[in-house]
Amino acid sequence: MHIITMLFLLSILVLVHELGHFWVARRCGVKVEKFGFGLPFGPTLYETKWGETTICVHAFLLGGYVSFPDDDPDSDLSKDDPRRISNKPVWQRMLIVSAGVTANMLIAYILVIIVAAGTGGVPSGKYDIFVKGVQDGKDLYASQLNIKEGDKIISANGVVIDSPLKFIEIAQRSKKFDGYAEYKNIESQKKSLIELNPILVKYASDETKPVEKGLKIIIPKLLPEKSISLSKDTIIGFTTYEPQGSKLSEAQEKLRNSIEGKKELITDGQITFNDLTRALSDTIHPVNIVVDRNGETINLAPAYPNTKGLIGIKMQSKEVNIPTTNPVTVLTKSWDYLYRNTYFMVYGLWKIITGHIPVHNLHGIIAITKVGGDIIAKNGIWDGLLLTALISMDLAIVNLLPIPALDGGHLMFLMIEKIIGRPVKEEFIERVSKYGFLFLISLMIIIIFNDIVALVTDKL
Repeated sequence: MHIITMLFLLSILVLVHELGHFWVARRCGVKVEKFGFGLPFGPTLYETKWGETTICVHAFLLGGYVSFPDDDPDSDLSKDDPRRISNKPVWQRMLIVSAGVTANMLIAYILVIIVAAGTGGVPSGKYDIFVKGVQDGKDLYASQLNIKEGDKIISANGVVIDSPLKFIEIAQRSKKFDGYAEYKNIESQKKSLIELNPILVKYASDETKPVEKGLKIIIPKLLPEKSISLSKDTIIGFTTYEPQGSKLSEAQEKLRNSIEGKKELITDGQITFNDLTRALSDTIHPVNIVVDRNGETINLAPAYPNTKGLIGIKMQSKEVNIPTTNPVTVLTKSWDYLYRNTYFMVYGLWKIITGHIPVHNLHGIIAITKVGGDIIAKNGIWDGLLLTALISMDLAIVNLLPIPALDGGHLMFLMIEKIIGRPVKEEFIERVSKYGFLFLISLMIIIIFNDIVALVTDKL
């Protein structure tokens, strides 16, 4: 039922977009031949006439369109008829083309206003994170911390914790035995190994030479690695985290695991000085946590996540709401909410275009419907409306991309026409638009595939 509700909300967005084109076209005196809900693939489920416009509902409901006499070579309108869009000034054509995007932006703002007025606030996107308890487990470090239920987590490794994902991300990246050895740690362990085992000095000059078999080596004290520092982009998923240091080989990881907790090692004639130093240098990353306890700021002792990146702190989050107590704050805070989230969407789109976010992380209508349905089921229709508003803004942004077959592509050709003083050749537009359409269809197939994989593997 909740999925059906989400599909209905998404269908409204498509309808609003096409109504934008339709309304402005009619205001400019352009005849609209067809108003299509869905794409014209497969059977037409419903068709009727509204004035001089044919209204169609297609079986393939993912999309919509309006068509003009210019799109139909068999149209009964003469080539110089003023009701053709091609006979309108460039500025009017630009208004008609951009009207769908404008409509999506407008409905997004209206939806946020409805939520702000109906609930008395809008989400800030930030959370207060509290300690709910401590998990038991011999490899969980939380029990060794002076942390108490009700503590508010302020920061970790200098990063302000205003969402549970930030804390989880830092803990995950700080896990014990992450497969990378810091260069500074490697150099320190080289010195320690030689100080404790002078015989190893002859292997230090050729680190790839196997150490003789049966040699007893005293293992130096393991040193913690430095705290993980994550950028804002990495925390919110716009850039991929790149561990620092030397990546351990499979043999080095095996050696690292075998010497854990031991004070000495008997060589097997296979390991090298290089293997030893790296196996001893991939250790643990401390997580420096600061909490607020009854108004007092407390710096806890360093916490050390286990090999799974778990510390053992049970968290409880509470989203900070921005109150909207009067019509002015309803309008202004709704605008702020939409502006803030639109910024992240544009920034995220740029990261996709520049390749910082891989294609396999892209999702579409199936994922949106599933996630949206889950949000409505868990949090109610208000959160569903907010999600719909953000999707509407996302549709507007994507449609503005200068890709032929999208509104942005049409605007690009119109701007070129305005600059050069004459229309771009129709044959060229049709040829480029064909490739643009093929690109969009290919991208849609990839995204649907990603959605299905995520759904089947229970990642949504």
